[in-house]
Amino acid sequence: MTSVTVVGSVNLDLVARVARLPSPGETLTAHGVTRHPGGKGANQALACARLGATVRLVGAVGADPLADEALALLRAEGVELSAVTAVDAPTGTAMIQVDDDGETTIVIDTGANGLVSFSDSWGTDVVMTVLEVPDDAVAAAMAAPGFTVLNAAPAREVPAEVLRTVDLLSVNDDEHAILGRTADLDALPAVAVTHGSAGATLYRRGRATASAEPPPVDAVDGTAAGDAFTAALALSLAEGGPDDAALRRACLAGALTTTRAGAQPALPTLDEIRDYILENPAWLR
Repeated sequence: MTSVTVVGSVNLDLVARVARLPSPGETLTAHGVTRHPGGKGANQALACARLGATVRLVGAVGADPLADEALALLRAEGVELSAVTAVDAPTGTAMIQVDDDGETTIVIDTGANGLVSFSDSWGTDVVMTVLEVPDDAVAAAMAAPGFTVLNAAPAREVPAEVLRTVDLLSVNDDEHAILGRTADLDALPAVAVTHGSAGATLYRRGRATASAEPPPVDAVDGTAAGDAFTAALALSLAEGGPDDAALRRACLAGALTTTRAGAQPALPTLDEIRDYILENPAWLR
């Protein structure tokens, strides 16, 4: 069983359902508002656990009522939380709008996530991090032993010396463009670039080795699709899977996530991925 350390953010998501995303200055009436555990670090930790890995999360929450709610699903599904500390800052929150096509806008209040630190991966097989935590934590995570994975979101520049320690960089098209302004991404061992509904491409040292499209699904909420994609791809590659199969599995995980509302509640299990493949063999051709 693959072991994973995730150094990342923990949020409580406040999700408003709207017919369409508002224009600047416009006020819309929501269909309803729900609350879900979220945060890119926590999402990826839970995604890895649901895909069969043993997972430890390094993060921070506030000493407030939101913390237990934000950690509830992680705790219930066996993610190790002893390295999630309570700090003198509010638990992170995300304000999310989701339209009838599943498109989203997201505004984050960093809160306790701005105080995350990291020093020990406990010798796990995979170490993952995101850019919702401080630069020092990102750098320390990527310098740890093991297969290192950086999901460079939300988009910002990353120091070249940190990128040089990354085994797998997972980005969307915009993030890829931003990082590419100051770094030679073709020098990295592996870069996965997602293209929304058009799928994803995997590059090895600048050479495209695989491309995949997601299966057709009825999307209702794209909030955590990228987190499911990154988790599935990281585990597949760390376990030695071929690039094309790993990328296809990752696209499937992301697509299945969009079929349910919320971030963590929508993340698929290993059985759901296997069942989809068994029931839809034509998709693999």
